[in-house]
Amino acid sequence: MTYPEISADIALRIALAARALPDTDPARLLDVLADAIGLPPTEARLAQLTVKQLKTAADGELGELDPALLKGALAYLKGEAVANSAPPPPVESEEAVPDAIRVACASNGGASLDGHFGSCRRFLIYQVWAGGHRLVATREVGQPAPGEDKNAHRVELIRDCQVLYVASIGGPAAAKVVKADIHPIQFPEGGPAVERVLALQQVLADHPPPWLAKHMGRTPAERTRIALETADT
Repeated sequence: MTYPEISADIALRIALAARALPDTDPARLLDVLADAIGLPPTEARLAQLTVKQLKTAADGELGELDPALLKGALAYLKGEAVANSAPPPPVESEEAVPDAIRVACASNGGASLDGHFGSCRRFLIYQVWAGGHRLVATREVGQPAPGEDKNAHRVELIRDCQVLYVASIGGPAAAKVVKADIHPIQFPEGGPAVERVLALQQVLADHPPPWLAKHMGRTPAERTRIALETADT
């Protein structure tokens, strides 16, 4: 299909929306938009676009995707979430801390925990321990190598982490994450990544569950003691 000229602002919106959807590039999304609202996709036309139209246009091309993902893509298309394309916060140098773990947060912009595992732009890597936390790395996802499984590529980016925070994750992807001995936790409501990290920091300071105590390097005897203490509280 030949596409009419699109303004730089609209092109950015489409690119960001496509990145927010698994296995979707701008060309695929443009085909859907062409059927839903016609071409060119102007600001006025995008303002009238609905999630239902995204699901049903082009014979349901995007109909199998999670409605929450489509809602996020729609926010980009309407220009409401372009600000979320902000760069991540600066990282700090990592230092050896007893019982520290690493947490990967799926993010699309700034310091937000707002990414689907299969489509997020980057992972924010936090070092977390009972007395503090620090952002030690940001890892852009990029494109997998030719023939490489997309989810396997993403797992490799966070293989040194013990916990994964995401807005959502599909079953097959979650199975790959768990196989890599990483514990995935979903937060559909999203929010600032640091809020979840602070909550985890408090858990580490109090009574970490046995699976988390194992990642902290606690011995089986210590994990049993923690489990008994938790049961008594």
